[in-house]
Amino acid sequence: MQSSVSHTSRRWLVGLLVLLIVVGVSWWLWPSSAKKAPNAQSSQQAARSGAVRPGFGGSTLPVPVLVAHVTRGNFPIYYKALGTVTALNTINVRSRVAGELVKVYFKEGQTVKAGELLAEIDPRSYQNALLQAEGTLLQNQAQLKNAQVDVQRYRGLYAEDSIAKQTLDTAEALVGQYLGTVKTNQAAVNDAKLNLEFTKIRAPISGRVGLRQLDVGNLVAANDTTALVVITQTEPIVVSFTLPENNLSLVLERYRSGASLPVQAWDRGDTKELAKGVLSSIDNQIDVTTGTLKFKALFENRDQALFPNQFVNVRLLADTLKDVILAPTAALQYGTNGSFVYAMDGDNKVSIRSIKVGATDGELTVIEQGLQPTDRVVLEGTDRLREGSAVEVVNDSSEVPISPATQLQGSADANSPTNAGKAKGMGKGKAHE
Repeated sequence: MQSSVSHTSRRWLVGLLVLLIVVGVSWWLWPSSAKKAPNAQSSQQAARSGAVRPGFGGSTLPVPVLVAHVTRGNFPIYYKALGTVTALNTINVRSRVAGELVKVYFKEGQTVKAGELLAEIDPRSYQNALLQAEGTLLQNQAQLKNAQVDVQRYRGLYAEDSIAKQTLDTAEALVGQYLGTVKTNQAAVNDAKLNLEFTKIRAPISGRVGLRQLDVGNLVAANDTTALVVITQTEPIVVSFTLPENNLSLVLERYRSGASLPVQAWDRGDTKELAKGVLSSIDNQIDVTTGTLKFKALFENRDQALFPNQFVNVRLLADTLKDVILAPTAALQYGTNGSFVYAMDGDNKVSIRSIKVGATDGELTVIEQGLQPTDRVVLEGTDRLREGSAVEVVNDSSEVPISPATQLQGSADANSPTNAGKAKGMGKGKAHE
């Protein structure tokens, strides 16, 4: 009986052990088969939708890129600086005579012409001084005339040997004395007339008047420390700026040759051109503390766009490179072997092209070697490219080519058609390996 029970228990243990082994094997194999099916399904969906990242993981799908055409044109070289607008002349208008300010004829902020009446000092005391000087002059002129008549009479008597020579000489000396007195009196009259004229204060130059410093009724002293008003000449006007000494050779060479160097004045945001002028003068020494040289540009300023003491961004056209090859600066890449670009090799492949770059304005760059005007270069998507990579051009700029630099006027903020359709999320580029 005990043997039968033992045999039955052994069979139950063997059966339980087999069941546990089957369950364990099923548990081990079930996750692997479950993962394979979703992964295969997601891979097929990604391949159909194009979601697999091209250029990685052995994918043969073409890389989407933006391209632009290389062009040929003129490239202006601009030197930029911060400038200060300065009035060509600034005059502090003061009275040249003392007295009471009785009239003011100008309005604050108005434009006046040279010689225009601005104000008037009480003229009555100066009118009286003029009358007194004129009276003294008339008195001495009468004495002179009498002395001249005596000389004529004495000459006749001396010729008849009726008077002594000394009497004639004394009469002639008296005439000379009166002549000097009359000239002195005439100078006094002229001085009185001048002082009377100075009671009318006139604009010494054409320009714009500022705020009035003195009011009617104030007593004014000659050459008083307080000016009646300040006049600034704004037509033409000057912009002062500095350039570093390493940019001077080209500018000085052209300036000394007599060339007219155009200068543009832009607002503080560097978004709007305010006025155009020409380089007018250069300082005679470099500032040793900053290593810069001072320049002045002259602007007609007929529309009053520039205001004294205004800060502006200055662009000096130093030179213009004629008929050069131009490429978008965004297409340039930099590696251990120098500058390069990804150039289109046919319609669906790219090749690495080593280049030699020249001047740039931030938007376009002069290509001295390595490209031709018929080439197309990649602007965006370069981070996924290699030599010979297959590409898909998503926007070819052949319909809207890059404008020549002459149309951009060298402005770093000019709108370029090649940048208008840049896709978001595309990388700038990798180092040249």
